Amino acid sequence: MIRNIPQTKTYSRGFRLYVILYFVFLFAPLVVTCILAFNDSMFPSLPWKGFTLEWFTGNTMEMTGIFNDQINLDSIWVSFKVAFFVSLLSTFVGTMGAFLFEQENFPFKQLLFFLMLAPLVIPGVILGISILLFSNTLGLFFETHFGLDVGLFRPGFWLVVLGQFSFITTIVTLIVSARLKKFDHTLEEAALSLGATRFETIVHITLKFLRPAILGAMAVAFLMSFENFNTTLFLVGSQATLPINLYLQVRDGSTPVINAISVLMIGGTSLLALVNLYFSKQER
Repeated sequence: MIRNIPQTKTYSRGFRLYVILYFVFLFAPLVVTCILAFNDSMFPSLPWKGFTLEWFTGNTMEMTGIFNDQINLDSIWVSFKVAFFVSLLSTFVGTMGAFLFEQENFPFKQLLFFLMLAPLVIPGVILGISILLFSNTLGLFFETHFGLDVGLFRPGFWLVVLGQFSFITTIVTLIVSARLKKFDHTLEEAALSLGATRFETIVHITLKFLRPAILGAMAVAFLMSFENFNTTLFLVGSQATLPINLYLQVRDGSTPVINAISVLMIGGTSLLALVNLYFSKQER
């Protein structure tokens, strides 16, 4: 809507109604999920039967809260570890990739950029199956020809990390590249002319300018890894991540403890987003 053009009352009311319905559509399921986390019922759904905190703190056979549910706590810890390593690897490699694609001339630049974007357009299910088949093929090759049993090629923790890293790195590269395109390279030239080395220039000038984008990209990578399901489903081993564990519980029937987990996850991700927004504003 263009503010400096007079609008009819019908248009203004319709626009407000659209905004209200849009945000209701986005947040109504989250609000209902959070409310049901405090429902004194054995089922994660309506009707409302009273307020309780047992799905957070309970430790009985009938009502085991999330803080006493070792299986769910273990899956949260696994997801945190996976997201930690994925965010570190993706941020490092993605930042290097942004520097690479910022260079004016190097062989096959457009082809490599297209290949980098490929994981974003490939469905996560296909990506997970492809990585699983590729790793199994490599594992069978090493075992047949060299008699080596390489654990990395079996479904498990590190294969999940590599699988998520394969497409989350692209997101980091795009985020950092967008920031790098706004960089004034004359600042580097000035630092070099004043006696700074190339390494010092990158550390104190370029990376300092990119710091908000790098931190933001790391936060995005962490959140994307933590909630990933499609790709992880085919690569996970005995250590299930939280999305996989929640899927199994919902499929087999669960208690409102899954709503309690959702409350904690919504609160945690919202807090991380607010912290990232705060530091981004501080940098600007």
